[in-house]
Amino acid sequence: MTAAFVRPARCAPEEWDARVQLAAAYRIFDHLGWSELIYNHISLRVPGEEGHLLLNPFGLHYREVTASNLVKVDREGRIVGHSDWPINPAGFTFHGAVHATLPDAHCVMHVHTTPTLAVCCLEEGLSFTNFYAAQLWGKVAYHDFEGITVRLDEGQRILASAADKPVLLLRNHGPVVIGHTLAQAFSLLWLVQRACEVQIASQGLGALRPIPVPVLEGCVRDSLNFDPCFGAGQDAFAALQRLIDRVDPTYRQ
Repeated sequence: MTAAFVRPARCAPEEWDARVQLAAAYRIFDHLGWSELIYNHISLRVPGEEGHLLLNPFGLHYREVTASNLVKVDREGRIVGHSDWPINPAGFTFHGAVHATLPDAHCVMHVHTTPTLAVCCLEEGLSFTNFYAAQLWGKVAYHDFEGITVRLDEGQRILASAADKPVLLLRNHGPVVIGHTLAQAFSLLWLVQRACEVQIASQGLGALRPIPVPVLEGCVRDSLNFDPCFGAGQDAFAALQRLIDRVDPTYRQ
């Protein structure tokens, strides 16, 4: 059983549920080794509040993120309500642009894991030559490196580079995934991470064996990660959340 934590009166039930899920995601990232000191970001729209997002407090490790200390901001990056912590401007630059522009972009995730960043540094980028990458066929776009993402105008260029693709590889920098839900975004990032791990492990062994395009297209159609019959990502996220609840449920406070 998980510990019982009381919802603050300032939070509507829908916002609190979103906060708990997002805090769980930060703890899951830490458990998987996807955290980056106090940097990188997962952002989530606040249900029922047009233009409001939740982000991690800048200065806390992912292991310290809780439902109550997540920071709510508006489309301009201004903090809504009280927060003891600021947000990282580099995080809001493109997260805010994506959320403000794409109606279905409810969750945006950005990491700097070693395998994904390594692939973003390759001229060819992601190679569609393994089981995981095959499920991302037709879903990946690229954006050229412009430095640290602190300029608001780059947010619009990042958005233009993404076009209608849910996975954007920032060259020399790291991946961004865009999901209709938090669980869907997590499923996308899981595939990107595993695809890059396998690519890095295999490309030093010799020539990578290509997968025919019709087979790649079939893999995208058949991927269980996005099949509603298998939870469309929610079941996998819930399994990891149960794991985190057994390890440390304080993210719920």
